[in-house]
Amino acid sequence: MTKMDVYSKDGKVVKSVDLADAVFGIEPNQQAIYDAVLVYQAGLRQGTHSTLTRHFVSGGGKKPFRQKGTGRARQGSIRAVQWRHGAIAFGPLPRDYGYKLNRKVRQLALRSALSEKVKEGSLLGIEDLDMKEIKTKNFVALMDALKLERKTLFVADAAEDFDNAYISMRNIPNALLLSVESLNVYDIVNADKIVFTEKAAAKAGEVLA
Repeated sequence: MTKMDVYSKDGKVVKSVDLADAVFGIEPNQQAIYDAVLVYQAGLRQGTHSTLTRHFVSGGGKKPFRQKGTGRARQGSIRAVQWRHGAIAFGPLPRDYGYKLNRKVRQLALRSALSEKVKEGSLLGIEDLDMKEIKTKNFVALMDALKLERKTLFVADAAEDFDNAYISMRNIPNALLLSVESLNVYDIVNADKIVFTEKAAAKAGEVLA
């Protein structure tokens, strides 16, 4: 059974809990992780780049000069790509770069990414993220107590009270807070450390298995 140390907010280990092996203890599938990250990044692309084809370039529709007898190459329109102010050939047009991944592959990628973090020793637990007041200083103190200096992903159960914690940490550049339902492979892979609340770890073991 995979184990996770659970810390208090002052950085002391208070217990060790079991994690679902089906989620946190599988052999990571690198291809699934790669595909999931690719899909996520493709979805971020705006695809708003646009160029003008002959159809959209303004200019006369008639032949600029007669076909023969001028000594010049024949031309059919000043909108052609070789003319100054002419069209662009094969240029990019607005498009959607996103594509879908099968649900089973998405689930496998999430389980693989989490299992890889466990193998690396980069996953730890915290009792909860309930904070009495909104103070960035308090959240920084929590991160210092847990020795979290680099990019850290905090994961909470949506049913928990973490609103004050979320507002307190949202302007800390190396910290991100997500619910279990919002977990994605890119943010897991991108984080140096992942901190699950005790309830979030149990929830992930249920919904991702």
